[in-house]
Amino acid sequence: MRAGELAACRGRLEEFASELFAPLVRRDQREKGSLYVRGLLLDGRRKSMQPMAERLGADHQQLQQFMTSSTWSVGDVRARLAWRAVRVVRPQVWVVDDTGFPKDGTASPGVARQYSGTLGKVGNCQIGVSVHAASDTASCPLSWRLFLPTAWDTPEAAARRRACRIPDGEHHRPKWELALEMLDELDGHGLRPAALVADTGYGANAGFRHGLEARGLAYVLQAKGEMTAHAESSEPHQPAYGGLGPRPLPRYRTRPLSLRDHVLAAGRHHGRTLTWRKGSKAAMSSHFVLLHVRLAGRRPKPAADGTIPLTWLIAQWPEDETEPVKYWISNLPADIPAKDLVRLAKSRWRIEHDYREMKTVLGLDHFEGRSFTGWHRHVTLVTAAHLFLTEQRRSPKAPARA
Repeated sequence: MRAGELAACRGRLEEFASELFAPLVRRDQREKGSLYVRGLLLDGRRKSMQPMAERLGADHQQLQQFMTSSTWSVGDVRARLAWRAVRVVRPQVWVVDDTGFPKDGTASPGVARQYSGTLGKVGNCQIGVSVHAASDTASCPLSWRLFLPTAWDTPEAAARRRACRIPDGEHHRPKWELALEMLDELDGHGLRPAALVADTGYGANAGFRHGLEARGLAYVLQAKGEMTAHAESSEPHQPAYGGLGPRPLPRYRTRPLSLRDHVLAAGRHHGRTLTWRKGSKAAMSSHFVLLHVRLAGRRPKPAADGTIPLTWLIAQWPEDETEPVKYWISNLPADIPAKDLVRLAKSRWRIEHDYREMKTVLGLDHFEGRSFTGWHRHVTLVTAAHLFLTEQRRSPKAPARA
């Protein structure tokens, strides 16, 4: 935002910051939080602390101290931010995703040579995992976690961990475990999704799916065509009991097929053309085949009678393709309309909008500090700036340029 645009909405921004930073006990911390968000919103090529302080006419050292060594709790701010985001966005789904932060050197917390979808290759970067609230018209992150690769858990990394002030209890955990931790944190604040969506990095992971099911959460997850499943009609076989030892568990005797093979066997004629949203030029439509299957793999979760629950299999099979191009699985009820299933499966597109705006406009990946806590504070305050812009766009009385 230009200086004049920021001045025009200064009152709304002060009200926004007053609510967001109310949990902070000290007045100077609340003022610094508001100042940092203003710096993120104000036009400028770099949104790291020194150039922001220069544009704001503020003391760079005080801003740095607020972000890296001050005692305020980012969790308290994040909880208020999440509640306000849910009120503004009115989400139809929550989305789990992750994004890369390219870095030079090895001193930033969590940096390593690792695959990043942002880069489209393996590169030197940090990875942030996030949970977003999303509707067809708006979206906003609710929480963040910095992923720590295994290299940050070795004895050789001890000096780097101390330099980055990484807490002793923070160690390498898979991204899907970080996502479940955030869902539990948000649930502790009284926030739960109507349904959750994620890409194949999460959908293909049985531990993540079982974690969602254990929490009673509905999901629509992108999957790989190589994942295996039994047909809807398959039934478990109960082996005869010989009278000694524990009774054998029921098991499926049929060989599971890949999701791809299930859809090919059903045939393209089994599907229909469905529209999931209106695009900028035309309605977004494609041909989909929807089936019920029983997921197999190495860790299926059968019921007491050995039956594996039915799962939706959604396959996108465009007219000009010889086989499906995308797959999703879902534990939503059997009577949910097909158009709603497809709409939910396709709702991840909003999150790319979030990442793009937060990086190109609000400096999400401009943080130059080397503090683990500072990184989480920065991404949380960038999220606050993003939510403020979202509020302005959704209010007809307060237009704001993104």
